Amino acid sequence: MNKFLYSACARRAWVFAVAAIAVLCGAGAGAHPGEKPAARAANAAKITIDYPLNGSVFPPDITAPTFLWHDLSQAATGWVIDVSFGGHEPPMRVEAPGKNMQIGELDPDAGPGPELTPEQAATHSWQPDAATWATMKKLSVNAPATIAISGITGDAHKPVSAGSVTISTSTDPVAAPIFYRNVPLRTSAPPEDAPIAPLPQSAIPLIKWEIRNVSEPESHVVMEKLPTCANCHSFSRDGKTFGLDMDGPRNDKGLYALVPVSKNMTIHTQDMIHWSSFHLNSEASTSSPATKRFGFMSQISPDGRYVVTSIGPPNNANKNQKEVPGLASGLLDRLFSTNYKDFRFLQVFYPTRGILAWYDRKEEKMQPLPGADDPNLVQTSAFWSPDGKYLIFSRATARDPFPPGAPKPTYANDPREPQIQYDLYKIPFNEGRGGKAVPLAGATGNGMSNNFPKVSPDGKWIVFVQNKNGLLMRPDSRLYIIPFNGGKARLMTCNTSLMNSWHTFSPNGKWLAFSSKSRSPYTQLMLTHIDASGNDTPAILVENTTAANRAVNIPEFVNVDPDDSIAKIDPQATEFYKMVDEAFALANRNQLPQAIEMLRSALQRDPDDAMAHFNLANLLNATQQSGDALEEFRKASALNPEETIFLESLGMSLEMNGRQNEAVVPLRKAAELDPTSAAFAFNLGSVMEWSGDYAGAVEALEKASKLSNSNNLRIEFGLAQAFDKAENHSKAVETARHALDLATAAHDAQAEKEIQQFLDSSQHPSELR
Repeated sequence: MNKFLYSACARRAWVFAVAAIAVLCGAGAGAHPGEKPAARAANAAKITIDYPLNGSVFPPDITAPTFLWHDLSQAATGWVIDVSFGGHEPPMRVEAPGKNMQIGELDPDAGPGPELTPEQAATHSWQPDAATWATMKKLSVNAPATIAISGITGDAHKPVSAGSVTISTSTDPVAAPIFYRNVPLRTSAPPEDAPIAPLPQSAIPLIKWEIRNVSEPESHVVMEKLPTCANCHSFSRDGKTFGLDMDGPRNDKGLYALVPVSKNMTIHTQDMIHWSSFHLNSEASTSSPATKRFGFMSQISPDGRYVVTSIGPPNNANKNQKEVPGLASGLLDRLFSTNYKDFRFLQVFYPTRGILAWYDRKEEKMQPLPGADDPNLVQTSAFWSPDGKYLIFSRATARDPFPPGAPKPTYANDPREPQIQYDLYKIPFNEGRGGKAVPLAGATGNGMSNNFPKVSPDGKWIVFVQNKNGLLMRPDSRLYIIPFNGGKARLMTCNTSLMNSWHTFSPNGKWLAFSSKSRSPYTQLMLTHIDASGNDTPAILVENTTAANRAVNIPEFVNVDPDDSIAKIDPQATEFYKMVDEAFALANRNQLPQAIEMLRSALQRDPDDAMAHFNLANLLNATQQSGDALEEFRKASALNPEETIFLESLGMSLEMNGRQNEAVVPLRKAAELDPTSAAFAFNLGSVMEWSGDYAGAVEALEKASKLSNSNNLRIEFGLAQAFDKAENHSKAVETARHALDLATAAHDAQAEKEIQQFLDSSQHPSELR
């Protein structure tokens, strides 16, 4: 394998600048006329052509590559490049100075630039001009082109070194642009107590979203300077819908944007899905508004109607929260995530628990997918077949990502990492009804982790990532291909020496783009051609995708005309979220009036955000503005009528404003939506008692008592009082005495006093005593 392009992990091949060249077609440049390259190369020292590799195939619509080589001769002062086409076309000859590799343009905001290794400093380069490359592509379609490089001295009569490589041009164009994130990297390890993130919060606005037409020399930015993180994205197969995981206020990881694709796009807050509004598990139904649910690697269906994602299993715990304080509730009980010192693989994350769920844009509902909803397994990273009938996903036995007492890993593929080897499974979607998950031969039971399966547009092939442990961006990740229904897995030719993942098929199925770190710790974008039999070619580089100190992240083909693709994405929603975050910051500094005004300003931007109305109501309550708070609770509940925390808060606000009879309605609905909540049942019973419905109060409070195993002092005392008002005095005595025992056990002197006063002051002292 080429020792430069596919060098050891510590080596770096950076973006470079190239000197001008002189091109002469069919004539000898610095050599005897008619002299063949092979004859001139006799007894010459070896030239190793590092890039492109022998057998590389280029699309007809790509710009010129930069050829790289090492010359073992110390005498060469210049180089001649002969391009021949098997005798079918006149040869071409180029004289090039072979300027040494140089570090390319840097982004001054993205950190310090790299340094060349001695090996890189000795690398020579040549890039054909546009006209020369156009001719080379045209003449290498029917037969491969041989590029022979000869080192020459000043007299140029005899080559001192020689080497050659054969390349060809496909008849298949790429014919679609590639959308990706352009990100800086944290080049030094963060403090041990720093948040788990590849970038500090201050660097988030440096992330850019770019689109690249390979027929153009550079990419162009379509979205940038977001105040919050946006990550995994996907497009529907028809190119009409765009999906994007976005962070909302207070680092909320549970938001997802769904936007129609157009040349100029806007992401409004109305385009955002709040996954936590769907009550599928304990994380979503908790009464804490700060709880978030993390939808992992969400994917839009080919027709744009559905979204499949991975969520927490039912009754997911939250015992590992101390591992990384500040992350979403329950997240660290189903996801292993940590920081390492090696900045190339600084952040590692992979699910260890989870189920698949799907969202229907038409019905606006979300449900677990039967057959991929076993809480004893981790089911993740599902991808659609091109007809939308099947999902291919990764599955393994669930486990604790942070076992008690386990030593901490310190590098990627450290044996101390929690071991998860995923297998690939296929499951029918059946409009959300799911079915039996079937293992895919060639991607199961091989002692490796099989993940990130992408189906070719013709439905014939699955390309997936295989690595030792975890998923996706691992140092040893390599691409394999199997038939759609499973079969013998073939290691793909395009694999580089370090990290091969995040692959994406072109809409015509002829090209696969993927990410690699073989040429730089800053991930770069590669292409390979795939024929009808699933055979692929050595990887070629899509050049000039980023500055030398930035990385390509999450490339995705978009099925639109590359000459009329996305020009701009306006993330208006993030400005709203920024204002909400500022409101929370003001509230944390006890500047409540200012926080209220900031939230009111945010709601002028988006009057339909239920959570913002809810938070505003709480601030108004805190400043003794209960009437205004009631109206905000009403708005929040009207916008999201099945959010139990909104219903509960509305009910209690109505009661606070003296409207007990009205308060019963939202409280009863909250208790019905979450029949497992003792708190909802207790609040309902309390308000019913205050409104005079003693029989209803007893029923609700008995349910609350049962749900709390009769061990909640407040509930038991409330039930005793309700029994008394319902004139069931014997039960009142029995329950009050039990409450008194709880108060005594809890050393709650005030509660003991109140309960004893209740027993002593009853209208029926003979019964109560």
